[in-house]
Amino acid sequence: MYDWVLLLEWLEFAVRWVHVITAVAWIGSSFYFIALDLGLHRDRNLATGADGEEWQVHGGGFYHVQKYLIAPDQMPSDLIWFKWESYSTWLSGFAMLVLVYYLGAEFYLIDPAVLDLSTWQAVGISAASLALGWIIYNTLCKWFVNANQSLLMVALFGVLVGMALFYTNVFSGRAALLHLGAFTATLMSANVFFIIMPNQRIVVADLQAGRTPDAKYGKIAKQRSTHNNYLTLPVIFLMLSNHYPLAFASEYNWAIAALVFLMGVTIRHYFNTKHARKGNAHWTWGATVVLFLVVAWLSSLSPVTERSDAMTPAGERFAAAEGFEGVHDIVLGRCSMCHAAEPVYDGVLWAPKGVVFETASQIANQARQIYVQSGITHAMPPANLSYMEPEERAAIVAWYKSATNG
Repeated sequence: MYDWVLLLEWLEFAVRWVHVITAVAWIGSSFYFIALDLGLHRDRNLATGADGEEWQVHGGGFYHVQKYLIAPDQMPSDLIWFKWESYSTWLSGFAMLVLVYYLGAEFYLIDPAVLDLSTWQAVGISAASLALGWIIYNTLCKWFVNANQSLLMVALFGVLVGMALFYTNVFSGRAALLHLGAFTATLMSANVFFIIMPNQRIVVADLQAGRTPDAKYGKIAKQRSTHNNYLTLPVIFLMLSNHYPLAFASEYNWAIAALVFLMGVTIRHYFNTKHARKGNAHWTWGATVVLFLVVAWLSSLSPVTERSDAMTPAGERFAAAEGFEGVHDIVLGRCSMCHAAEPVYDGVLWAPKGVVFETASQIANQARQIYVQSGITHAMPPANLSYMEPEERAAIVAWYKSATNG
């Protein structure tokens, strides 16, 4: 019988692959069009109704790109709509959230030391926060649509910091930063689905009917597109953060996330200024370096540990399973020199991914990862530096299957 854990691992891999591919497509097209719009030449003899143009070269060919604020005299019949990159990225990302954090809530989502939640409570809070976040953000954008947009960005930053504090006081450190990334990505994709695309459809419908489109639709879409541009880089950081306990397992992980959003602004401001031919805002690089150094300093102020020593319900099942005592000794002997609150292996300053194996609870709670990383694969210990024997790996497999009736 095929091992369902292996099937789930491969399913996660496949969905993650799709997520990365679609994210690359979305981010690439977003960055391209922002740079294109900012860099258009508007001081030339242009076709009637054109707002700007640019000549580009790529792949051995030359491209002449023109932008119309409303539309050309003749509406083209074969418009290309850039939307599925966004939708596919969000859908595959949410699928990853379900596969990893909802189905594995006891392992990755819930930390009893932060807040002792049941699985359904944690999943409910997760899903509700994504929906509520969009409502709050969308309301703010409508309030500030005719106001100073910099003021709106400050208000948005306040919302993101508030959500960072909320998530870090509800979920495990790893899940908290991942959820902050999912929260931000939801705002970005919802901008495309609920605002940008509908507004573009209204404009197209008006043009096809011979009506003059209201300029407000373009103004609103531009507002949301700008937000997406500045939020992209922090989202990527937050999605990668689950691999780095220095970010997610720090006591100040919420502050680290907040500073990362500021770094996203400084970096994008440099490129946006450059693409708009308004000079080189070199000060942004200095500001980014300072922010990064503050992030690194904050990560050093508290121990890097992810979870409490409390036994989860799943952990109790694995701790009671046949063979646990032997596996306990194997893990302590082969893994705990690195996976410890104070690692003793040369060059390892913090437990990899914040995972500590010093007590029975900590080992039992990480049963699935021990099974996958050291039982059915040889990923851990890396390069088998601690010389885990084949018989020890077989013992891990037997223990895990005895607990899951595999």
